Order: sequence, then structure tokens, then C-alpha cells
Amino acid sequence: MEVTDSDSINIRSLIEQQLAAFKKDDAEDAFTFASPAIQAQFGTPENFIQMVKTTYPAVYRPRSVFFEKITTIQRNITQPVLLLAPDGVPLRALYFMEKQPDNIWRINGCFLVSIEGK
Repeated sequence: MEVTDSDSINIRSLIEQQLAAFKKDDAEDAFTFASPAIQAQFGTPENFIQMVKTTYPAVYRPRSVFFEKITTIQRNITQPVLLLAPDGVPLRALYFMEKQPDNIWRINGCFLVSIEGK
């Protein structure tokens, strides 16, 4: 799938909006950026934000955020984002993105990868 400049801008904005919702503890708003499959998996905004708080503290409360170039991983449009976790550990979040039938992008998963020191 071809990712246009407009897609890249929309994907970044979507992730930034979700991070802003997490910062405000706005579970309902954060949940709206998740794909239908993720929403079905967690059922409620409260279940979703609780999972993010406990499993993804770097996403829930990053100290810094840096967007890298969009790529494709296993046929998934992926937005890599460098995060500085609350404890100061740098991580790369891989946001798997999914374009909906109405052409709106949604987050269809996020995986954290450690960054090796060089």
C-alpha cells in the first residue's frame, strides 16, 4: 500500500492526539483512535486505558516523543516513534496502522522495542 504525504501527516496527528488523550487520562478520547479490532478486544475505554497504563508506561506518559519515517513491517503500515519512558529508558514504539473503509486511519496495535546502546 502506498502511503501519501497526507497519510503520513494524518497518522502522526492521530498518534499525537492519542498521546495527548493519555496525558489527560481521557480514556474515551484515547479509545477513539484505536481500530475496531482493538476496540472489540478491550470492550471499553476504561479497560483500554488501564492496559496502556500497566503495560505501556512509555506510551502512557512519555518524557519525549520523536517520530521516525513510516515504514512497512510484515505488510503493515508502521509508524516508528522514539519514546523516552518515564524511567528514562529509550524505546521505539511501532504503531501498526489500519486505514478504515472511510479512509480514516486508526491504530491497530503498538509494540515496544528496546533500543540497543551503541
